[in-house]
Amino acid sequence: MDFELPSEHRMIRDTVREFCEEEISPIAQEIEDEHRFPEEIFEELADLDMLGVPISEEYGGLGGDQLMYALVTEELGRVSGGIGLSYAAHISLASKPIELFGTEEQKERWLRPLAEGEYLGGWALTEPSSGSDASDMDTTAEKDGDEWVIDGSKQFITNANVAGSVLVKAVTDPGEGYDGISTFIVDPEEDDGFEVTTVWDKMGLNCSPTCELAFDEVRIPEDRLLGEEGAGWKQTMKTLDGGRISIAALSTGLAQGAYEAAKTYAGDREQFGKPISKFDAIRDKLVDMHRKTERARLLTHKAATRYDAGESVSRESALAKLDASEAAREVAEDAVQVLGGYGYTEDFAPQRFYRDAKLMEIGEGTSEIQHLVIGRELGL
Repeated sequence: MDFELPSEHRMIRDTVREFCEEEISPIAQEIEDEHRFPEEIFEELADLDMLGVPISEEYGGLGGDQLMYALVTEELGRVSGGIGLSYAAHISLASKPIELFGTEEQKERWLRPLAEGEYLGGWALTEPSSGSDASDMDTTAEKDGDEWVIDGSKQFITNANVAGSVLVKAVTDPGEGYDGISTFIVDPEEDDGFEVTTVWDKMGLNCSPTCELAFDEVRIPEDRLLGEEGAGWKQTMKTLDGGRISIAALSTGLAQGAYEAAKTYAGDREQFGKPISKFDAIRDKLVDMHRKTERARLLTHKAATRYDAGESVSRESALAKLDASEAAREVAEDAVQVLGGYGYTEDFAPQRFYRDAKLMEIGEGTSEIQHLVIGRELGL
């Protein structure tokens, strides 16, 4: 087992790390305070060819793999959870399904501009009345001649108000349960009846927009059906296997950022004539923070490597997401504690990592759902 990253992966990681330090870190708290989506950052990421890292070069992507994508996501999360979240949703949820399930025409029309960074994408699954049972949806799509007509609403949708395309899950055959759900490509600018009704203020991650959507007789051509009719839920399960790896990577980045902030502070801050990092209580806390971060990284890289090998990763991705998301929250909380009163102020980053980390235990399947998935995979 080789734990050394390939040279190309290290080069991409280092490039993104430098970009994050120079361009994102100085504004990370500002954009969070202003609840501002940093469009300029994503334009620069597009210039770096980072908005299609795991997408084939044939469709405008970088042609990298899941591990390379995880490394980029981690680096973004290390300085800004919100930017990392919008980035992960754009690739894992909005772009990758088109590559996996779309026709050649759909890939050229919809995937290429996403991969090349012409605009961002969104993915609309959750509804106001659904939570962990995301398959319990009221949004419908009915066939009318050569068109589909979508009615309903979606909740907690990342990037929806800045997206050039949104993948929407809707019921096409109410009597078929999971097999009655399909996926559609919606154009927020061109499709009448699509409306962003709310952009939520959140506990954290406020530079990444989270929206409520309404669909009022949204008419789209029949060629906007992604894959086969009734295949939407199977597509969702496949999408989440990759998506959970990206959330694990983002969580690892949050943990790393919080650990680094605490370590730096503890080395600079003196009490009783020496740095507080020399006191057993602080040293032991920093060691535990490092241990949890490294464990999360290893599980994430393992899941990504197996994904790249074409193996089933339902257990591995759920395990990585569960462990890394909880590690992010625990490490960020400890970082606040290490900084003491300063950790509770917005002048220092740990409070932001702490608030951002909590969503990692909720989005793309709660920790409770990850336990269910892992237990099922273990035959329990």
